[in-house]
Amino acid sequence: MKPSLIAPCGMNCGICLHFLRANNKCPGCSSGRKVNGKCIKCAIKICQERQGEYCFNCDKFPCERLKRMDKRYQEKYETSLLNNLENIKKNGIKSFIINQEKKWVNSAGTLCVHDKKRY
Repeated sequence: MKPSLIAPCGMNCGICLHFLRANNKCPGCSSGRKVNGKCIKCAIKICQERQGEYCFNCDKFPCERLKRMDKRYQEKYETSLLNNLENIKKNGIKSFIINQEKKWVNSAGTLCVHDKKRY
């Protein structure tokens, strides 16, 4: 996993179904992700309030939009984007990626956060 696969919201695009699938792969949120040839205008990704790469670099962190997204990910996928961001802020991106690889990747492949299959 590369630092460029960690979105501003704390999502690890390296474990996302759209990144892992065989066809029409998404290159990740930080890459200028496109659908039907048009760049996705994710409100979190293009937020003008953020002062750095990640949402924790914002005076409004965590904003309501990020809280709603985190709640959805906790309920549906048993993962917290806010916890990811706190981990990155506290320990750095390199440590976060090492821990993500230990959690999601093994010899059978990468476990997808969305469908729980190995790719």
